[in-house]
Amino acid sequence: MTNSISEGVNTPSQSKSIIVYLLTSSLILLLMMVLGVVLLLAQGEVINVIPSFFYEILTVHGTGMIGISALGASSIMWYFLSKYVPLSKGIFITNYLFFLIGISLVLIGVFVYDFAGAWTFLYPLPAISGGAWGVEGAAFYLIGMLLIGTGFLLLFLDTARGIIKKYGSLGGGLGWSYLFGKEKGYGPPSTVVASTMVSIINITAIIAGATVLVMSLINLFVPSIKFDPLLAKNFTYSFGHIFANSVIYMGVIAVYEILSNYTGRPWKANKPFLIAWNLSTLFTIIIYPHHLLMDFAMPKWLLIMGQALSYANGLPVLVVTGYGALMIVYRSGIKWDMASSFIFLSMFGWVLGVVPAIVDATIVINQIMHNTKWVPGHFHMYMGLGATAMLFGFMYYLVKINGKEKVGAIDQISFWIYIMFFLGLSGSFLYSGKVSAPRRWATHFPEWIPYDRIGAVFGIFVVIAVSTFVIRFWKYSKSIGTNTKYEEKIGPSRLIL
Repeated sequence: MTNSISEGVNTPSQSKSIIVYLLTSSLILLLMMVLGVVLLLAQGEVINVIPSFFYEILTVHGTGMIGISALGASSIMWYFLSKYVPLSKGIFITNYLFFLIGISLVLIGVFVYDFAGAWTFLYPLPAISGGAWGVEGAAFYLIGMLLIGTGFLLLFLDTARGIIKKYGSLGGGLGWSYLFGKEKGYGPPSTVVASTMVSIINITAIIAGATVLVMSLINLFVPSIKFDPLLAKNFTYSFGHIFANSVIYMGVIAVYEILSNYTGRPWKANKPFLIAWNLSTLFTIIIYPHHLLMDFAMPKWLLIMGQALSYANGLPVLVVTGYGALMIVYRSGIKWDMASSFIFLSMFGWVLGVVPAIVDATIVINQIMHNTKWVPGHFHMYMGLGATAMLFGFMYYLVKINGKEKVGAIDQISFWIYIMFFLGLSGSFLYSGKVSAPRRWATHFPEWIPYDRIGAVFGIFVVIAVSTFVIRFWKYSKSIGTNTKYEEKIGPSRLIL
């Protein structure tokens, strides 16, 4: 891969910024997993957690998981995209600082002022808590979320700017000239296509989320100024659905880049690839109503659209990426190590996690299953074995190309523990949903408790495995020098530094 300095080759200082992103992401991700285990232990009555504190932990767990996964995935996108288009390191660092300030305010709002409105912060709940929290708690949380969103908005505006500068328009980044026959051959690099899609959908999502946050803040201090609750819920779930799904669309860039480097085979943006990403750009923005299938006040046509297009959106990018991953690896002589194994695992996790998600998007099933643990079941599978596996694969990739840290048997054992016990954790959620165990409840009936306890055991082993990955990357970050330079080219049989 050849790049000019003007097009954003990663300098040592840029690489260190990536390491800071990844260290922060992996450490907070591990902490959020610990909080998840605490929630299961509390539901399983293994430990005693008062309901009010349970919902505070639940709020931090949900908010933190999505936020920190997005932070880590954005570092993957920025790292590889900066090789093709000019990006601002200042904006990249600004996003990180906004995130730290924002998450600090969120934690103050939750643990100091008792805000426990969940990541959805559904209007008008922040202002009407029934005495569970006051104005201060809601204000800290909402302002913190607004700052986090502002940082990400700046980042995605900058990626859009860089793509437009290099390719003329966002349509150019999505390969329209190749798609519609104006140019021959292949479209822009797969990283550019995916990053263009992510920039479009996330700018849309963050503006929707910011609108609700601002209106909630206004209503918090001036109760006479109100916002339509159903419209607010649509904006909230539009933001939440798009932003959460963008994590895997950013992470999949690691699949394209790393598998290409390992096999020596470029991942070309042919017409089916471009069609898939263009369709997903549109569908991801408009299918959020499948989260609102239980809201009888919603227009029926929106609910039907949400269900039908959810099926369609689950296929294009997943199919071309899954098939492409199989073809690029087939008879390539690829050397399987921690990085390539995690990257390939992520495709399995993505495919597997989409299945219960599509099931839940069916109206007749959704009416029964949506408020059960079936939903966290598919989401944990989709994120834990999909998006998070991409993040860990990228972390081990950096360790590999730097050559500073040798990966041992403990890493490989932890890898298999992670797979088996994360499957068990997700399965415990799905089965809990089957027996109608509700999600977001602090206390459970006796017949649900065994599944909570089983899930907690699986979660503990997942935490142990992830601790290995985090420690490995932390040791790597300490060993890397400020003047380290390397060329990222990994052949099918050996590493070329």
